Amino acid sequence: MKVFIAGPRAISELNQNVKDRLVNIISNRFTVLVGDASGVDKAIQKYFCEVNYEDIMVYATGGKARNNVGKWGVIKVDVAPNIKGFNYYAAKDLEMAKAADYGFMIWNGKSKGTLNNIINLVDFGKNILVYFIPEKKFYTIKNLNDIRQLTSKCDSTINQLVAKLLNNNIQLTIKV
Repeated sequence: MKVFIAGPRAISELNQNVKDRLVNIISNRFTVLVGDASGVDKAIQKYFCEVNYEDIMVYATGGKARNNVGKWGVIKVDVAPNIKGFNYYAAKDLEMAKAADYGFMIWNGKSKGTLNNIINLVDFGKNILVYFIPEKKFYTIKNLNDIRQLTSKCDSTINQLVAKLLNNNIQLTIKV
């Protein structure tokens, strides 16, 4: 099984609740798909490097990883030259969401990128375990209603962002 793990760049430390879930991933010998950003991506990489877990694939836009703590294999994600900003890095996240069987998101209730990952995983019919930092609780997300229930605990701007991201995803789906 392949697990896509991600979270905000603003979070650089993993608490014991998250580490306990990572131990489960190791025990089950799952393949970890992780990005190359600072923050949660780098913290996840550091943890797996410290425990000598090797079944890790680092996804990097353009193939040059910004962070690859364990010198694991890199999956190159090509992006059109006109793609910039958020969409540039979201392209690698989209590829991880496609390749994964399951998602594990560490979310602070604010990160647009992590929220986008949750929406993409649901859009692909994949279940997600979300560690919701403000409550220090885990939530299982299986559908859009679950996303709405989780985001109802957030600032109103997050609910506006959900609507916008869902609209973008619907437009992407129609174009395919």
